Amino acid sequence: MSNTPMAANPLTRAVLEIDEYAAGLGWDQPARLFALVDTTRLRAQEPLLAAQLGLEEESGNTGLTPVEQDEIPADRPLDEFLGTIAWPDAVAGCALTVERLMLPPSAENAVPDGLGERELAKWVAGHPDRQEVRMTVAVLRDGTRESALRLREKDSPTEVLTGPDLVPGLADALSATFEE
Repeated sequence: MSNTPMAANPLTRAVLEIDEYAAGLGWDQPARLFALVDTTRLRAQEPLLAAQLGLEEESGNTGLTPVEQDEIPADRPLDEFLGTIAWPDAVAGCALTVERLMLPPSAENAVPDGLGERELAKWVAGHPDRQEVRMTVAVLRDGTRESALRLREKDSPTEVLTGPDLVPGLADALSATFEE
């Protein structure tokens, strides 16, 4: 993905590559799950797949390669689905990209008491200060984390926020997929 900015950290590069891929698909997309594999190991162990992905030796591409997984079931809560995942040893990490509505912290005091999950979602969707955001969160087996956030209203590669602790709950859920 040629427009991905160069980042020093391979995990940050992978997160930005996934963000760029998701941006190319447009908004209002389902959540997408990716295995993160060591690119050098992938070329050595799966040369045909590496060639299919454009990861030839001369490309100089090292680090982590995101490999999109099967579609996440839409009829199942995301946290429940993530609880069913077990990764083979060849997978160095995983990443998820998902779109959500977010409110600024100032709106927290205005949330009506006693709302169920559906009512709360409806209330947030109707709030004038809501923001549509695409979150891409990745974790490695060793616990390293990275995230990228892209607001729909600032849909530009130069406006993507990155950092290890932007979406800690989702990072925790992804880390749990590596627990034995």
